[in-house]
Amino acid sequence: MSKSKFTTLYCISLGIPFLLLIFPFFSLGNRATPVVMGLPFSVFWVILWIIITFLIVLALYRIDPDKDEEEAN
Repeated sequence: MSKSKFTTLYCISLGIPFLLLIFPFFSLGNRATPVVMGLPFSVFWVILWIIITFLIVLALYRIDPDKDEEEAN
């Protein structure tokens, strides 16, 4: 994968979770009910997107084209 394609993928895949955590898209998950695992849905929404963002970062690390160059040095 080329560096420019990776950068584009990186920006898009981390921009989407960021947008879902700020206004006005946070209003999609800003609810007191239902309760999920004892948490109000808005708190669950934030925790869910933090976990999803972490998984995206792990996946991006695995496909990073510069990762192999750094390990060789």
